[in-house]
Amino acid sequence: MLTRTLLLQMAQNRGLETFARKNSLAARIARRFIAGETLEEIVEPVRALNQAGMTATLDYLGESITSTKEVEQVVTTYFNLMSLIRRERLKASISLKLTSLGLDIDPDLAQRNLETLVEAALPDLFIRIDMEGSAYTQKTLDIFYTTFKKRPEYQNHLGVVIQAYLYRSEADIEELIRLKARVRLCKGAYKEPPSIAFQKPDDIRANYLKLMQRLLLEGNYPALATHDLQLINAAKLFVKEHNISKDRFEFQMLYGVRRPLQLQIAKEGYNIRIYTPFGDHWYPYTMRRLAERPANLWFALQSFLRK
Repeated sequence: MLTRTLLLQMAQNRGLETFARKNSLAARIARRFIAGETLEEIVEPVRALNQAGMTATLDYLGESITSTKEVEQVVTTYFNLMSLIRRERLKASISLKLTSLGLDIDPDLAQRNLETLVEAALPDLFIRIDMEGSAYTQKTLDIFYTTFKKRPEYQNHLGVVIQAYLYRSEADIEELIRLKARVRLCKGAYKEPPSIAFQKPDDIRANYLKLMQRLLLEGNYPALATHDLQLINAAKLFVKEHNISKDRFEFQMLYGVRRPLQLQIAKEGYNIRIYTPFGDHWYPYTMRRLAERPANLWFALQSFLRK
């Protein structure tokens, strides 16, 4: 727990981020979890996932942006990413954070940028709004609902993430089920206080299981984002017991984490999508991945030493 807390604190330290981005060892560790820093570098990793029977969701790293110039650059990158997916015929969707679209500058700016990107995603691409820390939960859902309801055709091209460790998530799931919105369910990767979030791993797992079962029964193609083998096996058993087809949901896992398990799930005939980030703002993302499972730090160091 102490290691996790320290790594999450490090994730928010801008001075450490500046140092890490100039440090070759830190960059090599990060490459375990990201597909590349440029659009050109992600094509082969995504194609390899596709050839192994998996799809991808591509996230251009960057969050808490407070410069309109940087926001414009992010939006342009996502336009270029859509063109790349189509040109290279990659089996991939898109993930994005609203703070990268200007949420900290002006919620209306983030709203407009999201609508522009969803419009560009028609008719063949899907965009998922990532969930950030709890300070952004309601803001994110408000913008999601506004955009989702704006035009009927958006509803098949826009989804959102719900974090199982938040107490509020059960009510949010019920509303999203009512709207037939596509949900990615994850445990949650930010440090949240006991007043709003479960703290014990067993409690988080139990709430995830409850929300997962609701989505499998009533949800619109839910995405079960977890590396927890107990939850993965519980999902497999639940769909079997309730005669739920494998094409009604998908598993999601992170790029560079538990690769043999990813391949096993694909070989068993389940849909599996790999969350595949790219870009040079990799430091906060990498720190959160290490915090989720500190053993990842040792694995990454071993990989570096072998090379």
